Amino acid sequence: MSLPPGFLDELRTRTSLSQVVGRKVMWDQRKSNQGKGDMWAPCPFHHEKSASFHVDDRKGYYYCFGCHAKGDAISFIKDTENVGFMEAVEILAREAGMPIPERDPRAQEKADKHTELAKVMEQAVQFYRLQLKTGAGAPARDYLDKRGLKESTQERFEIGFAPDGWQNLWDHLTGKGVAPDLIIEAGLAKPSAKGGKPYDTFRNRIMFPIRDIRKRCIAFGGRAMDPADNAKYLNSPETPLFDKSRTLYNHAPAREAAGKGAPLIVAEGYMDVIALSEAGFEGSVAPLGTAVTEHQLQMLWRVSDEPVIALDGDTAGLRAAHRVVDIALPLLEAGKSLRFALMPEGKDPDDMIRAEGAGAVRKLVEEAIPMVNLLWSRETEGRVYDSPERKAALDKALREKIKLIRDPSIRSHYGEAIKEMRYDLFRPKREAWAPSGGGQRQGGFQKTRGKGGWQPPQPPVLTETKNSYLAAGNDASQERMRITVILAMLLRHPSLARDFDYALERMDCHTPELSALRHVVLSLRSTAYDAAYEEAAERLGYETLENLLATPHLRIVPALKEAADEDLVRMTLAEELAKLEAHRGLKAEIAEAEEDLAHLADEAVTWRLSQAAAAVGRAQSGTQEDNTEYDLGKNGARISKSEREAFAALMAQIGHTDSSD
Repeated sequence: MSLPPGFLDELRTRTSLSQVVGRKVMWDQRKSNQGKGDMWAPCPFHHEKSASFHVDDRKGYYYCFGCHAKGDAISFIKDTENVGFMEAVEILAREAGMPIPERDPRAQEKADKHTELAKVMEQAVQFYRLQLKTGAGAPARDYLDKRGLKESTQERFEIGFAPDGWQNLWDHLTGKGVAPDLIIEAGLAKPSAKGGKPYDTFRNRIMFPIRDIRKRCIAFGGRAMDPADNAKYLNSPETPLFDKSRTLYNHAPAREAAGKGAPLIVAEGYMDVIALSEAGFEGSVAPLGTAVTEHQLQMLWRVSDEPVIALDGDTAGLRAAHRVVDIALPLLEAGKSLRFALMPEGKDPDDMIRAEGAGAVRKLVEEAIPMVNLLWSRETEGRVYDSPERKAALDKALREKIKLIRDPSIRSHYGEAIKEMRYDLFRPKREAWAPSGGGQRQGGFQKTRGKGGWQPPQPPVLTETKNSYLAAGNDASQERMRITVILAMLLRHPSLARDFDYALERMDCHTPELSALRHVVLSLRSTAYDAAYEEAAERLGYETLENLLATPHLRIVPALKEAADEDLVRMTLAEELAKLEAHRGLKAEIAEAEEDLAHLADEAVTWRLSQAAAAVGRAQSGTQEDNTEYDLGKNGARISKSEREAFAALMAQIGHTDSSD
């Protein structure tokens, strides 16, 4: 049945999701805020004691942090009442006092055609299943036995066999009274170009029924028994029932398993999915002969926030993983991402299970790497960055990829992660100083062996250096303290985060813990402190959060006192963020000056620096300058003694300790 435009939107507007859900759950009064429509309860879809089921009444959506069930009022009625979509709509419409529109004859005709085609497909399933048990199906049965597929597994996945011959299925279905045009429209047969009888699409193949989320058979996949066949695997053509870019093999059983806590694993083909499911990974699906599409990604994210892409450990598998990354980057949303479990070289999940058991695959799935790591490895693996030009090329390539991310918060976090990996790649490697023994002398220095291999030595730290202001890291420490204060204030007053979201995204967090807390603060669903703290603790870990908030300097911040009003907090936030921004600008100016100094090439730059040095000298000394002149650089510029001294001081401040050059 086709509904008029706007009907469902009006129905959702008139329906209170918290009232619909409230008939099935007991709200947690401690975590819930009824006035703001922020409600929490134990999940009605799986057995638990904690209140991990969240209802946002204003947005009209629910989500369970335990089993990942999510949806709106219609899907809640469907799943809890075990009814279809239209029945759920009718239930809610009656409660909201909205009349159900009259049926659209064309929509009904289309629905009837789909029903007819689905019935034809079911007849084909039964035909192929019977053919597997005949004498003609013996080679297929032998093949399945060699692949370790027990008879119960074959029954579960309804595996069949299409015998060799041109009209076996055609003759069977027409003999049952099925209209020829329905057989062709279902993709089970093709018209003859020579004017003869239509011929079967699948011949001499092991058959895998492909079912949609409603568990209707909409297509088949067939594996060739003849090694010389042009196509090892063949899928049904596009039909009114089947669009391979919007379909996943084993979708419905995988969704049910993922709803009970199983990981959602995306494998490459039918046999991988069957092997994974039989090994206990029942939340396994596969695309149908193509790379994962945008539509399939959206389908995966409706089932799980972080599906695991488990591809073959060969060059083709790695290329497929990289294609998935490129497709996924523009689609990323907060909490929606992918992880990648790459099999050892030359193996697929089926091989891994048969050779090493389910435990080996489970370990790979549990240790699946985040998408940003795969993006980084693609751009850096096998390359040497021994010149500024190569490093610049890497920076450009990564910037172009990160630009594809539409969500500004995720784009910012990707930038931070890439920056940390870049720092690890390019930073000078240092080892402990070895004055004698235990190492190898190279180039006049003693080198020691560490985890990272042979690395340059690190000289002993002088007492004067230890006691200096810069060595103490005061600048960075003050920044970390300021960031901690900002995040602690926002955790206590979550409603203010939206007012400062842009400044928060620009903050250069110094540690993964602070970066993670910033991400939590930006995505908090609750504006109540207790609920916000619980949510942050669940996502960061209680110990991590308590360690962050146990810093002594937090106790003396007035805006963090329990009695602090919101105006004081807002003013303090604005001041602290402004100080961070000012410091960011100062660092940028120093970096720009360093770059200019590193590339002195003309008299104008040298003159500008000499004038700046002179100004610094006059400001610092306040004395009559000595007019004795000195050469500066190779371009003939001359400065006075006081200017030279001030210039040396300026160079020392920005890291050039030898000003004689």
